[in-house]
Amino acid sequence: MTRMPHPTSLRRAPVQQRSAERLTRILDACAGLLDESGYDELSTRAVASRADVPIGSVYRFFGNKRAMVDALAQRNLERYAERVTARLAAIGADDWRAAMDAVLDEYLAMKRTAPGFSLVDFGTQIPVGDPDADPNRRVADTLTDLLAPHLGRTPDAALRRTFLVAVEAADTLVRLAFRLDAAGDAAIIGETRELLRAYLARVLD
Repeated sequence: MTRMPHPTSLRRAPVQQRSAERLTRILDACAGLLDESGYDELSTRAVASRADVPIGSVYRFFGNKRAMVDALAQRNLERYAERVTARLAAIGADDWRAAMDAVLDEYLAMKRTAPGFSLVDFGTQIPVGDPDADPNRRVADTLTDLLAPHLGRTPDAALRRTFLVAVEAADTLVRLAFRLDAAGDAAIIGETRELLRAYLARVLD
């Protein structure tokens, strides 16, 4: 099933399946072009050509390339949530460390393999959309909503703050890991994992 991007980034939501599939092709083309030439060289015309759709189809959904990249970031977040949810299904409710490993591992997997993700991820590396949108808070809220029921916790303000701090710390360290090594510096990733476990232990143990 084709999921729709963040509604604020769309001029018009697709109604028919054909329209939804066309939107998917547009976002796939956007992701591929980001990998090839970066954000500055990205254009709606290039995306339309790569997606094999009329330029009007791009503007039907997006007012500009920033809105298009914001929608790609939201789709990344939705796909990440799906991957984490699938991993959690095989992890015991009392094993929060395995759950945290799944959260980090799935992020690293997308960082290494998902088209466009290394540049856009969840909207944190390109100033797309509303500068006050705070994408790390969106990530933290998504993870809180996914993990709280699994861990038998209440998704209250304190837990949301805890996961926000964890996401902010991991985001900074993972960026460092990928600056040092295109595949992600293993030692820095190991330190990130240990830092997250030590920080979260005081709340989740």
